[in-house]
Amino acid sequence: MSDSNHDFCVMLTTTNDDENKHAIIKALLSKQLAACIQEIPMTSHYVWQEEVCHDSETLLVIKSKKSLYTLVEESIRELHNYEVPQIVQLDIAAGFQPYLSWIAANTLETQKH
Repeated sequence: MSDSNHDFCVMLTTTNDDENKHAIIKALLSKQLAACIQEIPMTSHYVWQEEVCHDSETLLVIKSKKSLYTLVEESIRELHNYEVPQIVQLDIAAGFQPYLSWIAANTLETQKH
């Protein structure tokens, strides 16, 4: 198992619906696509269909492996209540090695191509 800092990432998505939030969290954790997901309540301000909008949302901070991004994105897209959900990946440049090893141990094993 590789646990180089460069193998890990944080993925972010938002939702404005508690049922949707719980479905996404349950799916990602049960499929071992994430080791940990944190919820942060927030207000988002954005332009949608030429109108300035604002919504109360929950930001999901998903700790995972970069190699699982495609599977995470597919899972979120299948469940998400938004037409165009935020799904982004931020690489982890450095981290506490025991924590990164814990992420590796609690997510799917992936093959390097």
